[in-house]
Amino acid sequence: MSERAAPFYCPYCGEEDLRPSERETARGAGAAWECTSCGRDFALTFLGVRAVAPPSGHRTEGGTTA
Repeated sequence: MSERAAPFYCPYCGEEDLRPSERETARGAGAAWECTSCGRDFALTFLGVRAVAPPSGHRTEGGTTA
């Protein structure tokens, strides 16, 4: 997996014209990106993957509710 995953759109204006920023970021501080449409710089940070609990009343393999 690459250290720098590209966002698909700007979180502020929604445009897709993004470029990696020239700004230095500390390792683990997130990747810096710049939006050429609205002129904002922003950083993204991956926080992790969380487990999703099944919805209430979900049926298990044995046919009982969890």
